[in-house]
Amino acid sequence: MSGGVVSGASSTAAGGTSARPHKGGLVRTVWTMFVAFWTTLFFSLGAIIGGLIGVRHGMYFDGCARYWSWTLLWASGVKVFVEGLENIDPNQPTIIVANHVSWFDIPALATSIPKRVRFVAKKELNFPIFGHAWNAAGHISIDRQDRTSAIESLEKAGAILRSDNSAVVIFPEGTRSPTGVMMPFKKGAFMLALHTGVPIIPTAVVGSYEVMPKFHWRVVKRPIIVRFGEPIPMTGFGPQNREELVALVRARVEELLAKPDPRLATPSGRRTL
Repeated sequence: MSGGVVSGASSTAAGGTSARPHKGGLVRTVWTMFVAFWTTLFFSLGAIIGGLIGVRHGMYFDGCARYWSWTLLWASGVKVFVEGLENIDPNQPTIIVANHVSWFDIPALATSIPKRVRFVAKKELNFPIFGHAWNAAGHISIDRQDRTSAIESLEKAGAILRSDNSAVVIFPEGTRSPTGVMMPFKKGAFMLALHTGVPIIPTAVVGSYEVMPKFHWRVVKRPIIVRFGEPIPMTGFGPQNREELVALVRARVEELLAKPDPRLATPSGRRTL
């Protein structure tokens, strides 16, 4: 079924992409945008109302995010395949560090992580309605222009991790790559891991660039593969060797991106690299 999430123990997937994506269908794009507008409004209002009336159950807000994500994937015809779920312990806090090439990375990850999930994003995303829902659901915004505020946001994320063993998703590049090739990693995710001692799970989102890359507005019906790598414990790492940790996590993500997979073949049979 299109828009579903499929779990697989192992497969072979295509690495990061820099090729020009295929043109998307106009009808599918208009339909996806129509559904995106109304579902964002509906679930955002649901999260805001839940916050106003004092809902404290995390699964309520998590459900809003997941149903929003499932609906968007269904509308776009995108199927998500998941690998490495055994690397996520539902009873332990988790920091997910993933590459970021498309707006579709968020729903792909939201539907793939098998426990309470929160995203860390730049403060600029806090526009009306969506921003209020974002905060009500417990997601975390960082003001990258204010170092003190950014540190406070990371400390908040650490407290949340410890309180409910949730997963915090961070895109260390800071924004979507316009070419599909990973950009330099920022240090926020690694400061959080070092401060809390929570292991990092390197994660690769593959195929989303072909669905909808940055600066493009058409949606292409293509599969997405989400790969969770083996956890990297913080044992032996400290502020003094943070750069070593950054390099290790980046290398692991690159390895996950580099695996070939026939599911990512283009309609012409040519694999997009």
